Amino acid sequence: MSALSGMENSAGVVLRRAVELDASGRYQESLVCYQEGIELLMQVLKATKDDSKKAHYRQKLTTYMDRAEQIKQHVIKEKEEGKYHKQIKIVDNSTGYSYENLFKPYVNEMLTEVWVEDPYIRYVHQLYNFLRFCEMLIKGPSKVKKINLLTSRDEENGKEVQISGLQEIKTSLHDYGVTLEVTFSPSIHDREIRFNNGWMIKIGRGLDYFKKPQGRFSLGYCDFDLRPCYETSVDIFHNNHTRKT
Repeated sequence: MSALSGMENSAGVVLRRAVELDASGRYQESLVCYQEGIELLMQVLKATKDDSKKAHYRQKLTTYMDRAEQIKQHVIKEKEEGKYHKQIKIVDNSTGYSYENLFKPYVNEMLTEVWVEDPYIRYVHQLYNFLRFCEMLIKGPSKVKKINLLTSRDEENGKEVQISGLQEIKTSLHDYGVTLEVTFSPSIHDREIRFNNGWMIKIGRGLDYFKKPQGRFSLGYCDFDLRPCYETSVDIFHNNHTRKT
């Protein structure tokens, strides 16, 4: 397969995903895929020599760009009116819901501070979940400078593991110029994540919605897009006043 054919196939995969997300009402995610697919298809157009194929690609680009613009304006309007609300139902044993896939559409260059409220960042696997979430933020395109975690203290099963784990994450984040502030509350029960660019995500199970892998060498152990999930719901809102000081 030539490099051009490979790029064309990649564009097709991304744009088909955009159409699927669009059809299911997941507009913000579909917009991200449309933009990525359009960029790939434009590269294909530039590298194509055949005039008939160029005309075909231009027609496709016009269609996808028009739809992407419509979605963009729709999302902007809902955000301005404070009406944006989307719910994602994660079915038991479903896959494809890594933090990258779930949160990336709402991570942009305007994002500098994050609030995480989750009572269960206690055990080793939950600490790793929080670490993976932090890694997703650091990879950009955000410019996160501070992450605030509100959780409950593990008083029974390994308090020292929780404290040392969070301290290690804090030290590692500091190396990337990010401050982690941890607060403990005995009464916390809500599970939500707030970005200071206006997005707020509520997950029924918090960050801990992945099932335990079958083994250390099973698919999904490293790549969380392949990790089966527990049934839960994800509610996404946009509100310019979600930030707390």
